[in-house]
Amino acid sequence: MEIKKATEFGNDIQAKISELFVEAFEKDLRYFSKDKEKLIKALTHIFVLEYFYVAIIDNEVAGMAVCIDKDHFCINHNKDVLIKYLGTLKGFMLNIIIKYYFNKYPKYPVEMDVKTASIEFVATSANHRKKGVASKIMNHLFALPEYKDYILEVADTNTNAFELYKKLGYKEVCRKKMKFGSKYSGINYFVYMKYSKK
Repeated sequence: MEIKKATEFGNDIQAKISELFVEAFEKDLRYFSKDKEKLIKALTHIFVLEYFYVAIIDNEVAGMAVCIDKDHFCINHNKDVLIKYLGTLKGFMLNIIIKYYFNKYPKYPVEMDVKTASIEFVATSANHRKKGVASKIMNHLFALPEYKDYILEVADTNTNAFELYKKLGYKEVCRKKMKFGSKYSGINYFVYMKYSKK
C-alpha cells in the first residue's frame, strides 16, 4: 500500500476521489440523487487536492482522508455545477449544506491552533475494507512533522469509525447535537475526538 498526497497524481485523481466519496457517503447523498454517476459528476470539481491523502493498492484508490489546518477548507464548490447535474432545487440545497457544514468558521467547537490538524472525509473503498487502510492513512498523517494534535468529527451512529479512532488513540473531547436533518439522517450528535502525539 502506498499513501501519497492527491496532488502527486494530477487532476485525474479528482474523479476517483469523487467516486470513493459517493461510495462512502452514499447514504447521506441519496436525497440529492440516487444516480451514482450523476453524483460523481456533480462532486468531482469540489475537492481541493492539496489537502487529500490517498491510499493506493494495485493501482486502485483504496482509501482517502483529508488533513488540513484550521484556516483552510478542503471543498471549493461551484453552485452552477451542482445545479447542472442535480437540478435547480437539489443543487441549490446541496450548495447551502456545503456552505453551512463544510465552509464556515469555526469548523470545530474546540480550540485549534497552528499545530492542530483537522482530519476529514476518511473513507475506504468497499474492495479494500478490513485491510487496515484507514489505520495506515491515519498513521501516515500522524507522522507529518507540522502537526502535534489531530481533531476529527464522527457521527454518533458511525460506531465502526468511532471504535477505530479510539483504538488509534483518539479521545472524545465533546459532543454537539445535530441541529438540522437528524430526523432524516438518524444522527443525534457529532462526536469530536482528538489525538495528541506523545
